[in-house]
Amino acid sequence: MAEEEGPAIELRQRKKPESSENKESAKEEKIHDTPVPERAPKHVLLQRFAKISIGCLAAVTSGVMYALYLSAYHERKFWFSNRQELEREITFQGDSAIYYSYYKDMLKAPSFERGIYELTHNNKTVSLKTINAVQQMSLYPELIASVSYQATGSNEIIEPVYFYIGIVFGLQGIYVTALFVTSWLMSGTWLAGMLTVAWFIINRVDTTRIEHSIPLRENWALPYFACQIAALTGYLKSNLNTYGERFCYLLMSASTYMFMMMWEYSHYLLFLQAISLFLLDNFSLEQSDKVHEVYKIYIFSLFLGYLLQFENSALLVSPLLSLVVVLMLVKCLQLIAKKRTFVAKIMKVINFYLVCTLTVTLNIIMKTFVPHKENGHMLKFLEVKLGLNMTKNFTMNWLLCQESLQAPSQEFFLRLTQSSLLPFYILVLIICFLSMMQVIFRRINGESLGETVTLEDGRIGERPEIIYHVIHTIFFGSLAMIIEGLKYLWTPYVCMLAAFGVCSPELWTTLFKWLRLRTVHPVLLALILSMAVPTIIGISLWKEFFPRLMTELTELQEFYDSDTVELMTWIKRQAPIAAVFAGSPQLMGAIKLCTGWMVTSLPLYNDDDLLKRNENIYQIYSKRSAEDIYKILTSYKANYLIVEDAICNEVGTTRGCRVKDLLDIANGHVVCEEGDKLTYSKYGRFCHEVKINYSPYVNYFTRVYWNRSYFVYKINTVISFQS
Repeated sequence: MAEEEGPAIELRQRKKPESSENKESAKEEKIHDTPVPERAPKHVLLQRFAKISIGCLAAVTSGVMYALYLSAYHERKFWFSNRQELEREITFQGDSAIYYSYYKDMLKAPSFERGIYELTHNNKTVSLKTINAVQQMSLYPELIASVSYQATGSNEIIEPVYFYIGIVFGLQGIYVTALFVTSWLMSGTWLAGMLTVAWFIINRVDTTRIEHSIPLRENWALPYFACQIAALTGYLKSNLNTYGERFCYLLMSASTYMFMMMWEYSHYLLFLQAISLFLLDNFSLEQSDKVHEVYKIYIFSLFLGYLLQFENSALLVSPLLSLVVVLMLVKCLQLIAKKRTFVAKIMKVINFYLVCTLTVTLNIIMKTFVPHKENGHMLKFLEVKLGLNMTKNFTMNWLLCQESLQAPSQEFFLRLTQSSLLPFYILVLIICFLSMMQVIFRRINGESLGETVTLEDGRIGERPEIIYHVIHTIFFGSLAMIIEGLKYLWTPYVCMLAAFGVCSPELWTTLFKWLRLRTVHPVLLALILSMAVPTIIGISLWKEFFPRLMTELTELQEFYDSDTVELMTWIKRQAPIAAVFAGSPQLMGAIKLCTGWMVTSLPLYNDDDLLKRNENIYQIYSKRSAEDIYKILTSYKANYLIVEDAICNEVGTTRGCRVKDLLDIANGHVVCEEGDKLTYSKYGRFCHEVKINYSPYVNYFTRVYWNRSYFVYKINTVISFQS
């Protein structure tokens, strides 16, 4: 690797940035000097070909094996092949049920065009509300899956549910392959890729949510993001030839756009990536042109996404667009200022301030003039989460109580430490970060970095792709320390970066140069450790965790919710087709999927109106009168009410985070500042009182079905209210 990188870096040092002619001549010189393999001996070419072939085979095999493992584990966990369709659908919980229900709707539609129209003008899901489900819920994965299912003739070969989950498991295989390739590109050895995959699978509780919620948007989107990062890593490498750059650029363009289409929050992740590239542009002078080519990909993807996502204004007011436009503008100003030395020096000093100020200003202007739905609940949540505000609002406190939105637990760090992942990640990150800072300070002081960079120099922090990944992983790690749900973005990164580091001779050389070893040659010791350390880690992981993985595949698990199956069966047989059901949002998602009946709310948290509906419907578990509950339910045209015993008698969660506790706080029935003292309420808890069947509850609600978990009440049509 050192022999390959040497000529490229040497050419890079000879370039004069002040003159565009010198840049062009340097590029031509680099192109002419690149085809070294033509002069290389045949045995060297064969070695390289064998290395690449084995690595590619290992990467593809890792992805395929992981996809097959997920499929086998899913079958063992749910006994999917032995279930009826209704029992299979019940395994999709919460918002996952909503996504899959629209996939079913697309397959039932007489034509693709008609299916699209019904989804974009959907008035059969939520009562009194017409929504563009494709835009609001990012249903592009379901559109692609339904078209693929019908276009490939799979309806004659495989059931729709197997086709759907098969696509998602296949994407997870691509996810693992992309992480493999990224680590391989950074370290130069496919052994790093193997170690990345091993850590990813062993820590899959913290790397992915595929086992619990298959249709989640992140399970569709993150594989494309991983491909984009792999392509970006290759694109930023200094010793990449022209054909390699073109391939990486095209792959990066396609994966960036697909990532943006699959997940509504994707532009926030790309915003963090753009900041990382901006910092790289300031720290690594040689990659400025490449970084600005990536900015063009962002702009193209944003505007194409805006057009194809029904003019999604969220993309126009996104911080990503504001930042990229400002960075392109500042680049033009820098090119103009280069002609004037004094102005150029001022631009360097105020660069960060100029970018930050203009980005915020442009974003405010865009939000002022572009009509859009402001995510006010997200801003309020962040204020409360960061301790900047206090609230008694039910929705905010309910979100704060969700495990995925709390700070990571000690068990999370313990699991990463037991698999030896976290200690090696911290070691690699510290070495790369310190080396990067060392290079930055040298450049600030104007020190010469030498004509060539070899393995013996031990300057891993000078590589552009390393600088980018260090900055990016720090951003992801900072977010994961605040919100545990974001660990699914950071932990795969941890696996990839730790594996790259322990398998990279350059990293070990950098460390030994700092330690100034004299007894053993640093390069020789680095080469030995870059093979020995991952081998030892791999053997220990195999002995400790491989038997557990095999046990999971051989151990039969049982998932059968008989009460929910009975409830869905009763609804399909007894409830009128035009009936509207009210209950907890999670249960409403299952009803929409399993029965197709209309509901009053959905388990979605990106719409203020739906959040308000959820809060109002949850009042059935509060201390409100029968008349109040009746008015709320009839305002949404509900015909049936479902009370869940698990929520009404909830005891297992953290005190103060139960639904009924949060409702009492929001309704003023609990004063937190006075030691949880109950204030006076002349009404009992509705979900308890309605079961007793006495006036006035029987005047409004008639029990029509019940089992151990659910109580279904028909909402009566009454003329006058009784007290």
